[in-house]
Amino acid sequence: MEHHDSRDTVNAFTVDVEDYFQVSAFAPHIARSEWNECECRIERNLDRILGLLDEHGVKGTFFTLGWIAERYPTLIRRISEQGHELASHGYGHQRATEMTHDAFLADVRLAKLILEDIAGNEVRGYRAPSFSIVQDTMWAYEKLEEAGYRYSSSIFPIRHDHYGIPHAPRFAHRVKLDLLEVPATTVRLFGQNLPASGGGYFRLLPYVLSRAMFREVNQVDQQSVVFYFHPWEIDSEQPRIPGIGLKTRFRHYVNIGRMEARLACLLKDFKWGRMDSIYIDCP
Repeated sequence: MEHHDSRDTVNAFTVDVEDYFQVSAFAPHIARSEWNECECRIERNLDRILGLLDEHGVKGTFFTLGWIAERYPTLIRRISEQGHELASHGYGHQRATEMTHDAFLADVRLAKLILEDIAGNEVRGYRAPSFSIVQDTMWAYEKLEEAGYRYSSSIFPIRHDHYGIPHAPRFAHRVKLDLLEVPATTVRLFGQNLPASGGGYFRLLPYVLSRAMFREVNQVDQQSVVFYFHPWEIDSEQPRIPGIGLKTRFRHYVNIGRMEARLACLLKDFKWGRMDSIYIDCP
């Protein structure tokens, strides 16, 4: 096979803009009605992330909750003004699996409207909270197209206890006439897809292993990596949530203190860009 240099491939650097108390796994412990009382840490965390990207000359895509955008419009404008793509993460971090068709459409329309109103740019991308476009929610694509989105990054082609379609295509594919799905990145091993996209997996695995998986996707699959993480993943001082189970605690807090240094390595070792530049505006 012809060798393909991973340094030639532009990968998608994406951030899911939500705060620690909005994580789906914490939903049984923090009621939505209590969000306004929680200490918000999104500003300081995004400030660090924007600084890190600026330092490495990288532009990325920020999938942002409408709930956050309403409360921090200056921060949202800053993301856009610094040359990053502003995309939608829905309004209130509700999984598609928990919503009716009409409620989902209202949610994705509202988020798009809020983000566009604040930043003054068209919002073309969407990522479902907790990758909740699964086999039972494929109807969501029709609603996303109806709401005017051009692409979604809402499927994780793996087996997982909370999300995933193990047999879904691993790379970008058209799901509606005017809508592209760009799944979270996986590597193929022993006949199954293994997660290689970021988030908790990136914190858990040794950096050299993540780097090897990304290189494989670039060189062997000759595809861009879709990397994602959340602002709370660099925040080792965030309030600890009492009463959560061991698995949830491990998934949420593992290696948070090492995350920022790993991100710096990642930004240095690969070429990164915005989702829309790679998948929508490409020739």
